Amino acid sequence: MSHVEHLQELHGLPAFDFPEPGAGRELPEAGAVAWRLAVDPYGDSSEEGFGDLWDRFLDSVDPTGVRAIVVGQWGEPYDNDSSGIVQRLVDARDRLTSLRAVFIGDLEMEEAEISWIEQSDVTPVLEAYPLLEEFGIRGGTGLRFPAVRHKHLRTLCFEAGGLPGEVVRGVAASELPALEYLEMWLGVEEYGGDTTVADLAPLLAGGRFPALRHLGLRNSEIQDEIAAAVAGAPVVAQLKSLDLSLGVLTDEGVTALLDGQPLTHLTWLDLHHNFVTEPVTQRIRAALEPSGVEVDLSEPGETWEDDGVVHRFTAVAE
Repeated sequence: MSHVEHLQELHGLPAFDFPEPGAGRELPEAGAVAWRLAVDPYGDSSEEGFGDLWDRFLDSVDPTGVRAIVVGQWGEPYDNDSSGIVQRLVDARDRLTSLRAVFIGDLEMEEAEISWIEQSDVTPVLEAYPLLEEFGIRGGTGLRFPAVRHKHLRTLCFEAGGLPGEVVRGVAASELPALEYLEMWLGVEEYGGDTTVADLAPLLAGGRFPALRHLGLRNSEIQDEIAAAVAGAPVVAQLKSLDLSLGVLTDEGVTALLDGQPLTHLTWLDLHHNFVTEPVTQRIRAALEPSGVEVDLSEPGETWEDDGVVHRFTAVAE
Protein backbone atom coordinates (compact mmCIF):
# COMPACT_ATOMS: atom_id res chain seq x y z
CA MET A 1 0.00 0.00 0.00
CA SER A 2 2.78 2.40 -0.93
CA HIS A 3 2.02 5.98 -1.93
CA VAL A 4 -0.94 5.97 0.49
CA GLU A 5 -0.92 8.09 3.62
CA HIS A 6 -3.43 9.76 5.88
CA LEU A 7 -5.10 12.80 4.39
CA GLN A 8 -3.63 16.02 5.67
CA GLU A 9 -6.53 18.17 4.52
CA LEU A 10 -9.92 18.01 2.83
CA HIS A 11 -11.91 20.82 1.27
CA GLY A 12 -9.04 23.17 2.04
CA LEU A 13 -9.34 22.39 5.76
CA PRO A 14 -6.63 20.75 7.89
CA ALA A 15 -7.47 17.26 9.11
CA PHE A 16 -8.10 17.08 12.86
CA ASP A 17 -8.33 13.79 14.75
CA PHE A 18 -11.44 13.76 16.91
CA PRO A 19 -10.03 12.87 20.35
CA GLU A 20 -10.71 9.84 22.49
CA PRO A 21 -13.14 10.13 25.42
CA GLY A 22 -11.71 12.04 28.34
CA ALA A 23 -8.70 13.32 26.40
CA GLY A 24 -9.34 16.84 27.64
CA ARG A 25 -8.40 18.26 24.29
CA GLU A 26 -10.00 21.54 23.29
CA LEU A 27 -12.07 21.20 20.14
CA PRO A 28 -11.81 23.68 17.26
CA GLU A 29 -14.80 25.39 15.72
CA ALA A 30 -16.95 22.91 13.81
CA GLY A 31 -16.25 24.44 10.41
CA ALA A 32 -12.54 25.15 10.93
CA VAL A 33 -11.23 21.62 10.28
CA ALA A 34 -11.88 18.39 8.44
CA TRP A 35 -12.91 16.05 11.24
CA ARG A 36 -11.11 12.70 11.08
CA LEU A 37 -13.11 9.99 12.83
CA ALA A 38 -11.38 6.69 13.55
CA VAL A 39 -11.17 3.95 16.17
CA ASP A 40 -8.50 1.43 17.12
CA PRO A 41 -9.77 -1.96 15.92
CA TYR A 42 -7.14 -3.79 17.94
CA GLY A 43 -7.89 -2.19 21.30
CA ASP A 44 -9.51 -4.04 24.21
CA SER A 45 -13.24 -4.59 24.43
CA SER A 46 -13.72 -1.64 26.77
CA GLU A 47 -12.62 0.86 24.12
CA GLU A 48 -15.10 2.93 22.17
CA GLY A 49 -16.54 1.50 18.95
CA PHE A 50 -17.20 3.57 15.88
CA GLY A 51 -20.93 3.88 16.54
CA ASP A 52 -20.31 5.38 19.96
CA LEU A 53 -17.60 7.65 18.57
CA TRP A 54 -19.97 8.88 15.85
CA ASP A 55 -22.71 9.69 18.34
CA ARG A 56 -20.26 11.43 20.67
CA PHE A 57 -18.91 13.48 17.76
CA LEU A 58 -22.37 14.73 16.78
CA ASP A 59 -23.09 15.61 20.42
CA SER A 60 -19.72 17.32 21.01
CA VAL A 61 -19.58 19.71 18.07
CA ASP A 62 -22.17 21.86 16.36
CA PRO A 63 -23.11 19.50 13.51
CA THR A 64 -24.70 22.32 11.54
CA GLY A 65 -21.23 23.87 11.18
CA VAL A 66 -19.31 20.75 10.09
CA ARG A 67 -18.01 21.16 6.54
CA ALA A 68 -15.76 18.13 6.04
CA ILE A 69 -15.55 14.60 7.45
CA VAL A 70 -12.75 12.08 6.96
CA VAL A 71 -13.62 8.53 8.01
CA GLY A 72 -10.60 6.48 9.04
CA GLN A 73 -10.54 3.03 10.62
CA TRP A 74 -14.06 2.03 11.65
CA GLY A 75 -13.54 -1.61 12.62
CA GLU A 76 -11.73 -4.84 11.79
CA PRO A 77 -10.75 -4.43 8.13
CA TYR A 78 -11.60 -8.01 7.20
CA ASP A 79 -15.20 -8.11 8.39
CA ASN A 80 -16.53 -4.55 8.28
CA ASP A 81 -17.78 -2.83 5.15
CA SER A 82 -18.63 0.83 4.79
CA SER A 83 -22.40 0.35 4.60
CA GLY A 84 -22.70 1.29 8.26
CA ILE A 85 -20.68 4.45 7.66
CA VAL A 86 -22.82 5.32 4.66
CA GLN A 87 -26.01 4.78 6.65
CA ARG A 88 -24.78 6.92 9.55
CA LEU A 89 -24.02 9.75 7.13
CA VAL A 90 -27.42 9.38 5.51
CA ASP A 91 -29.20 9.35 8.88
CA ALA A 92 -27.38 12.53 9.96
CA ARG A 93 -28.25 14.58 6.87
CA ASP A 94 -30.69 16.80 8.75
CA ARG A 95 -27.98 17.62 11.32
CA LEU A 96 -24.93 17.95 9.05
CA THR A 97 -26.52 20.67 6.98
CA SER A 98 -23.23 22.37 6.01
CA LEU A 99 -21.37 19.21 5.00
CA ARG A 100 -19.53 19.76 1.71
CA ALA A 101 -16.78 17.11 1.68
CA VAL A 102 -16.53 13.44 2.68
CA PHE A 103 -13.69 10.93 2.42
CA ILE A 104 -14.33 7.31 3.41
CA GLY A 105 -11.47 4.89 4.07
CA ASP A 106 -8.56 7.05 5.21
CA LEU A 107 -6.35 4.11 6.21
CA GLU A 108 -2.63 3.80 5.66
CA MET A 109 -0.59 0.61 5.32
CA GLU A 110 0.08 0.19 9.05
CA GLU A 111 -3.68 -0.03 9.61
CA ALA A 112 -4.75 -2.08 6.59
CA GLU A 113 -3.59 -2.89 3.10
CA ILE A 114 -5.69 -1.04 0.57
CA SER A 115 -7.19 -4.32 -0.70
CA TRP A 116 -8.46 -5.12 2.81
CA ILE A 117 -10.68 -2.05 2.99
CA GLU A 118 -14.27 -3.24 2.56
CA GLN A 119 -16.46 -0.70 0.82
CA SER A 120 -20.10 -0.78 -0.29
CA ASP A 121 -22.52 1.25 -2.41
CA VAL A 122 -21.47 4.80 -1.51
CA THR A 123 -23.91 6.70 -3.72
CA PRO A 124 -26.53 7.14 -0.95
CA VAL A 125 -24.16 9.76 0.51
CA LEU A 126 -24.49 11.81 -2.67
CA GLU A 127 -28.24 11.38 -2.66
CA ALA A 128 -28.48 12.48 0.98
CA TYR A 129 -26.24 15.53 0.50
CA PRO A 130 -27.23 17.35 -2.71
CA LEU A 131 -24.83 20.21 -1.88
CA LEU A 132 -21.78 17.97 -1.41
CA GLU A 133 -18.79 19.24 -3.42
CA GLU A 134 -16.03 16.69 -2.72
CA PHE A 135 -16.26 12.93 -2.36
CA GLY A 136 -13.37 10.50 -1.96
CA ILE A 137 -13.16 6.75 -1.42
CA ARG A 138 -10.15 4.55 -0.60
CA GLY A 139 -10.44 0.82 -1.22
CA GLY A 140 -12.15 -1.02 -4.07
CA THR A 141 -13.21 -4.29 -2.46
CA GLY A 142 -17.01 -4.47 -2.53
CA LEU A 143 -17.26 -0.92 -3.84
CA ARG A 144 -20.31 -0.02 -5.90
CA PHE A 145 -21.17 3.24 -7.62
CA PRO A 146 -24.31 3.00 -9.76
CA ALA A 147 -24.95 5.97 -12.01
CA VAL A 148 -26.15 9.05 -10.14
CA ARG A 149 -27.25 12.61 -10.76
CA HIS A 150 -25.70 15.34 -8.63
CA LYS A 151 -25.67 19.03 -9.46
CA HIS A 152 -22.92 20.32 -7.16
CA LEU A 153 -20.20 17.65 -6.93
CA ARG A 154 -16.91 19.16 -8.09
CA THR A 155 -14.34 16.56 -7.02
CA LEU A 156 -14.62 12.76 -7.17
CA CYS A 157 -11.70 10.49 -6.26
CA PHE A 158 -11.30 6.72 -6.01
CA GLU A 159 -8.07 5.25 -4.60
CA ALA A 160 -7.78 1.50 -5.07
CA GLY A 161 -5.38 -1.30 -5.82
CA GLY A 162 -8.16 -2.71 -7.97
CA LEU A 163 -11.14 -0.57 -9.00
CA PRO A 164 -14.07 -2.62 -10.31
CA GLY A 165 -15.04 -1.88 -13.90
CA GLU A 166 -18.62 -1.66 -12.67
CA VAL A 167 -17.65 1.45 -10.69
CA VAL A 168 -15.97 3.06 -13.68
CA ARG A 169 -19.01 2.38 -15.84
CA GLY A 170 -21.24 3.88 -13.15
CA VAL A 171 -19.16 7.04 -13.02
CA ALA A 172 -19.10 7.35 -16.81
CA ALA A 173 -22.90 7.05 -16.92
CA SER A 174 -23.49 9.61 -14.16
CA GLU A 175 -24.75 13.16 -14.63
CA LEU A 176 -22.32 15.45 -12.81
CA PRO A 177 -22.49 18.84 -14.53
CA ALA A 178 -20.28 20.61 -11.96
CA LEU A 179 -17.53 17.96 -11.86
CA GLU A 180 -14.12 19.57 -12.35
CA TYR A 181 -11.75 16.97 -10.90
CA LEU A 182 -11.98 13.21 -11.47
CA GLU A 183 -9.33 10.77 -10.26
CA MET A 184 -9.52 6.98 -10.46
CA TRP A 185 -6.84 4.51 -9.38
CA LEU A 186 -7.67 1.56 -11.63
CA GLY A 187 -5.26 -0.95 -10.14
CA VAL A 188 -4.66 -4.55 -11.16
CA GLU A 189 -6.88 -7.48 -12.06
CA GLU A 190 -5.54 -9.62 -9.22
CA TYR A 191 -7.20 -7.26 -6.74
CA GLY A 192 -10.44 -6.65 -8.65
CA GLY A 193 -9.26 -4.02 -11.14
CA ASP A 194 -11.02 -5.31 -14.24
CA THR A 195 -11.60 -1.96 -15.95
CA THR A 196 -11.06 -1.95 -19.70
CA VAL A 197 -10.45 0.87 -22.15
CA ALA A 198 -13.98 0.24 -23.43
CA ASP A 199 -15.32 1.08 -19.96
CA LEU A 200 -13.57 4.45 -20.19
CA ALA A 201 -14.85 5.24 -23.69
CA PRO A 202 -17.95 7.28 -22.67
CA LEU A 203 -15.77 9.41 -20.40
CA LEU A 204 -13.01 9.89 -22.96
CA ALA A 205 -15.51 10.86 -25.64
CA GLY A 206 -16.13 14.17 -23.85
CA GLY A 207 -19.42 15.94 -23.28
CA ARG A 208 -20.40 13.83 -20.27
CA PHE A 209 -18.78 16.20 -17.76
CA PRO A 210 -18.67 19.68 -19.32
CA ALA A 211 -16.86 21.30 -16.37
CA LEU A 212 -14.09 18.67 -16.17
CA ARG A 213 -10.61 20.23 -16.05
CA HIS A 214 -8.53 17.48 -14.41
CA LEU A 215 -8.57 13.79 -15.29
CA GLY A 216 -6.53 11.19 -13.45
CA LEU A 217 -6.49 7.61 -14.73
CA ARG A 218 -3.79 6.26 -12.45
CA ASN A 219 -2.16 3.15 -11.06
CA SER A 220 -3.12 0.84 -13.95
CA GLU A 221 -1.40 -2.25 -15.29
CA ILE A 222 -2.85 -1.34 -18.73
CA GLN A 223 -1.46 2.20 -18.60
CA ASP A 224 -0.07 1.99 -22.14
CA GLU A 225 -3.51 1.10 -23.52
CA ILE A 226 -5.05 3.95 -21.57
CA ALA A 227 -2.42 6.39 -22.83
CA ALA A 228 -3.13 5.33 -26.41
CA ALA A 229 -6.86 5.88 -25.89
CA VAL A 230 -6.27 9.24 -24.22
CA ALA A 231 -4.04 10.33 -27.11
CA GLY A 232 -7.06 10.60 -29.38
CA ALA A 233 -9.75 11.30 -26.79
CA PRO A 234 -11.94 14.38 -27.33
CA VAL A 235 -12.15 15.02 -23.57
CA VAL A 236 -8.46 16.04 -23.49
CA ALA A 237 -9.19 19.34 -25.23
CA GLN A 238 -11.15 20.60 -22.22
CA LEU A 239 -8.55 19.59 -19.62
CA LYS A 240 -5.97 21.71 -17.86
CA SER A 241 -4.17 18.76 -16.27
CA LEU A 242 -3.82 15.07 -17.02
CA ASP A 243 -2.53 12.38 -14.67
CA LEU A 244 -1.43 8.96 -15.93
CA SER A 245 0.95 8.25 -13.05
CA LEU A 246 1.55 5.31 -10.69
CA GLY A 247 0.97 2.67 -13.36
CA VAL A 248 2.90 0.52 -15.81
CA LEU A 249 3.59 3.24 -18.38
CA THR A 250 6.35 2.44 -20.89
CA ASP A 251 7.81 3.96 -24.06
CA GLU A 252 4.82 2.58 -25.96
CA GLY A 253 2.32 4.69 -24.03
CA VAL A 254 4.37 7.88 -24.09
CA THR A 255 5.01 7.49 -27.82
CA ALA A 256 1.26 7.19 -28.34
CA LEU A 257 0.81 10.49 -26.47
CA LEU A 258 3.49 12.11 -28.63
CA ASP A 259 1.84 10.86 -31.82
CA GLY A 260 -1.64 11.89 -30.72
CA GLN A 261 -3.42 15.21 -30.38
CA PRO A 262 -1.52 18.27 -29.11
CA LEU A 263 -1.10 18.47 -25.35
CA THR A 264 0.49 21.91 -25.27
CA HIS A 265 -2.66 23.48 -23.79
CA LEU A 266 -2.12 21.55 -20.54
CA THR A 267 -0.47 23.15 -17.54
CA TRP A 268 0.52 19.81 -16.00
CA LEU A 269 1.10 16.25 -17.21
CA ASP A 270 1.83 13.76 -14.43
CA LEU A 271 3.58 10.57 -15.54
CA HIS A 272 5.55 9.82 -12.39
CA HIS A 273 6.27 6.22 -11.40
CA ASN A 274 6.91 5.00 -14.95
CA PHE A 275 9.02 2.62 -17.00
CA VAL A 276 10.02 5.08 -19.71
CA THR A 277 13.52 5.14 -21.15
CA GLU A 278 15.64 8.27 -21.14
CA PRO A 279 15.40 8.97 -24.90
CA VAL A 280 11.59 8.94 -24.81
CA THR A 281 11.63 10.98 -21.62
CA GLN A 282 13.65 13.63 -23.41
CA ARG A 283 11.32 13.55 -26.41
CA ILE A 284 8.19 14.35 -24.42
CA ARG A 285 9.95 17.00 -22.38
CA ALA A 286 11.15 18.65 -25.59
CA ALA A 287 7.67 18.48 -27.07
CA LEU A 288 5.81 20.00 -24.12
CA GLU A 289 8.00 21.94 -21.73
CA PRO A 290 8.81 24.80 -24.16
CA SER A 291 5.04 25.47 -24.24
CA GLY A 292 4.94 25.77 -20.45
CA VAL A 293 3.61 22.29 -19.67
CA GLU A 294 4.98 20.91 -16.40
CA VAL A 295 5.86 17.26 -17.04
CA ASP A 296 6.53 14.96 -14.09
CA LEU A 297 8.50 11.85 -15.06
CA SER A 298 10.06 11.26 -11.66
CA GLU A 299 10.28 7.99 -9.72
CA PRO A 300 11.12 5.48 -12.45
CA GLY A 301 9.70 2.09 -11.54
CA GLU A 302 11.84 -0.96 -10.89
CA THR A 303 11.51 -4.02 -13.13
CA TRP A 304 11.92 -7.62 -12.06
CA GLU A 305 13.04 -10.38 -14.43
CA ASP A 306 12.19 -14.06 -14.02
CA ASP A 307 13.27 -16.66 -16.60
CA GLY A 308 13.63 -13.96 -19.21
CA VAL A 309 10.23 -12.42 -18.49
CA VAL A 310 10.27 -8.78 -17.40
CA HIS A 311 7.73 -7.87 -14.73
CA ARG A 312 6.56 -4.33 -14.00
CA PHE A 313 4.24 -3.29 -11.20
CA THR A 314 1.84 -0.50 -10.37
CA ALA A 315 2.66 1.69 -7.39
CA VAL A 316 -0.32 0.42 -5.38
CA ALA A 317 -1.85 -3.06 -5.56
CA GLU A 318 -2.41 -5.09 -2.41
